[in-house]
Amino acid sequence: MTEASDLDLQIAALRRCELITEEQVESLCAKAKELFLEEGNVQAVSSPVTICGDIHGQFFDLMKLFQVGGDAPNTNYLFLGDFVDRGFNSVEVFLLLLALKVRYPDRVTLIRGNHESRQITQVYGFYDECL
Repeated sequence: MTEASDLDLQIAALRRCELITEEQVESLCAKAKELFLEEGNVQAVSSPVTICGDIHGQFFDLMKLFQVGGDAPNTNYLFLGDFVDRGFNSVEVFLLLLALKVRYPDRVTLIRGNHESRQITQVYGFYDECL
């Protein structure tokens, strides 16, 4: 199976709010790390673009955003951070966004928010959700 089709299967599972395996998560994170290291600190974003902020682990709200705004790669997305904490599905939300970024790097832009830090996640729940 090709890398893209493997990733497509993972994205399909994540869209159903199903977790992927720990091995798949490790592989996804490694690919994302490579991608982020290649990108500059300042990113050009193609317009038109749909700008989304403060998902906070609300998986079904994220699905509604895709329903209204269109799915990647048909729509350019800029996510302004705060992907995690407070909601019940922070892991699923973040993994889906990360997988979409890896699959469609020129169509999905992720900016880290204040909730993507160790101190904040330890207070608001993502840290515990990961354990």
